Amino acid sequence: MESALGFVIVIISLALIYDFLNGANDSANAIATVIATKALTPLKALALASFFNVLGAFVFTAVAKTVGKGIVPPGALPPNIFLLVLISGLLGAIIWTYICTSFGIPISVTHSLVGAILGAGIVAGGTGIVQWKVLNDKVFLAIALGPFAGFIAGALLFSLISWLLYLFFKNTPATESEGAFKKLQIISSSFMAFSHGMNDTQNAMGIITAALITGGFILVEHPEQFPVLWWVKIMCGSVMALGTFLMGWKVIRTMGWRLTKLESKHGFAAETGAGLAVVAVSVAGMPVSTTHVIGSAVIGGTFFQSLRRIRWPEVWRMLTAWVITIPLAAVIGGAAYWVVELSL
Repeated sequence: MESALGFVIVIISLALIYDFLNGANDSANAIATVIATKALTPLKALALASFFNVLGAFVFTAVAKTVGKGIVPPGALPPNIFLLVLISGLLGAIIWTYICTSFGIPISVTHSLVGAILGAGIVAGGTGIVQWKVLNDKVFLAIALGPFAGFIAGALLFSLISWLLYLFFKNTPATESEGAFKKLQIISSSFMAFSHGMNDTQNAMGIITAALITGGFILVEHPEQFPVLWWVKIMCGSVMALGTFLMGWKVIRTMGWRLTKLESKHGFAAETGAGLAVVAVSVAGMPVSTTHVIGSAVIGGTFFQSLRRIRWPEVWRMLTAWVITIPLAAVIGGAAYWVVELSL
């Protein structure tokens, strides 16, 4: 038990560092557009995002279960080895996320963790212990569905907004409609933050809960049970908000200004469309990348209006980071497991 306690303390510490970086990268997506369009000040946007992130985490925990026990099942390895896999997975995700966040590159912090746990699990027990069906049905499918759903939702919502404005409000001064959409953006950004809480905030929650169960600090009657404690939800939501405030500004600039020239109506369409897409996959327990979804929704919201508004070099830089995240994180996670095992 003492050995397990030490591992669990390390895992909780690393999970909170990972959660901080998740806030610096992925959580910044939830408020980037509302800050870029000046619908809210950064401090107000952060406060709003923090509240709805925690609220979303309390409402649904299916993604926490997928991340915590769906990639490498705890029963496939001895308890201490499984805890080492979690430690190595967190180290791999932290290293990759820190590198990308330092350069202001929006990546999938979720997929960083998935890839790192995958790599560490393969080094620890081989490919046979990996639950490939879960990866295919919930992770890899989400990689494909996320950007597509975000792009389509953003494009359709913006087209609908443009049509309604032309049909019913074509004589309304632009300043009035812009002001109305800034108010609507407060609602849409809150919804986006809530959906983020249903998905990305649960990554660290899932790892901490898996560690507590494996270490014997949470007792479950059935293997399928995966109770996420209330203090874990609050702790993870709070640390993520701190990461957004202290380190999220580079990613906010990329998502809010560099991808495309945003107006309030674009921001409203992107946030609402992305929020709907993230909620849908969260209910299915799919750890989708909110970066993929909101980034694609931002592009979709301006794609059919003018391709010139989109800053393509930034788009390609972001796409490259998305594609290489899981394989590179897997390599780093595998290497981290090897180093950690040798050092013990």
